Amino acid sequence: MDAITRIKDLIENNPVVLFMKGSPDFPQCGFSGQAVQWLRACKADFKYFNILEDPELREALKQYSNWPTYPQLYIDGELVGGCDIIGNLYNDGILADMLAAANGKARA
Repeated sequence: MDAITRIKDLIENNPVVLFMKGSPDFPQCGFSGQAVQWLRACKADFKYFNILEDPELREALKQYSNWPTYPQLYIDGELVGGCDIIGNLYNDGILADMLAAANGKARA
């Protein structure tokens, strides 16, 4: 399975996906760590993918999303954005609603 197919599979089969550096328990950059904190504050049920473990997928995701940085958050198959956007949505109280609506699989 090529990298683009794997990306599509992750995004299409999981209502909330965070592509990040490291894992939620051991983030490998501050931006990824902050994104996880916001998702956890919203009590989100989310799948993560550690892009540091798969250089091919990491590069393919930049092309797929047309977004050059990480983390990248997808909700219901759509790119939400990176750390700044996630933070703005959280601070505005919108992120929790988006997560709660994600196919009924995330709860705020």
